[in-house]
Amino acid sequence: MSDNDTSRLSRLVAIVTQLQSKRTITSTYLAEQFNVSVRTIYRDIRTLESAGVPVVTEEGKGYTLVEGYRLPPVMFSEEEANALITAEKLVQLNKDSSLSQNYVSAVTKIKSVLRSKTKDKAALLSERVAFEETSPLSSGSNLLSSLQIALTHFNVVRLAYRSSAKDDTTLRFVEPFAVINRLGENWYLIAWCRLRQDFRLFRFDRIIGFEIINETFKPHNISLEEFLENYRRKF
Repeated sequence: MSDNDTSRLSRLVAIVTQLQSKRTITSTYLAEQFNVSVRTIYRDIRTLESAGVPVVTEEGKGYTLVEGYRLPPVMFSEEEANALITAEKLVQLNKDSSLSQNYVSAVTKIKSVLRSKTKDKAALLSERVAFEETSPLSSGSNLLSSLQIALTHFNVVRLAYRSSAKDDTTLRFVEPFAVINRLGENWYLIAWCRLRQDFRLFRFDRIIGFEIINETFKPHNISLEEFLENYRRKF
């Protein structure tokens, strides 16, 4: 097999991986990712279709895979495995236990497909990477996973919230918009507060109770980048 054939085969596998990672993906995006022409991507997609990969072309949107189609487990390089191990250490520093537990569970599944030698090296690296906590006084929480589900499903959330240590608890109905965090510090929920009729930040450790209610809301017509820019300008 020539170097060109090897390069193309690697690209075809990588294209399927990209298709598995996103709902839809455009030929322009793929061409930019692999530094080839859009015409080359068209040929690659036809090759994948001929090989039995169920690629669906959505007019005006791009390519997607038939629901449920998956390649066998991907083999990770040592560098990719090292990146995952390092990220695991970072995630374990965060103040929300639901994120830590879910990430460790996911990485454990990923580790199961590593080659034996890579597993040994990953285990060694895991013992030799550490991050120091910058804000040891920050409080913990166990809300992130549930609030992320509410966010992606556009569910209204009922919060019992205390604005500060001295404030009484207030009942808020909010529309989750985003979650933010500084490494090692508290998580914040950015949400449209129906009580205040504006976006507000809610610290996880001040949420006394919450419930995802059976009501959905219309997605907000603003990006997180736009919100943060407005927030910095305002405060």
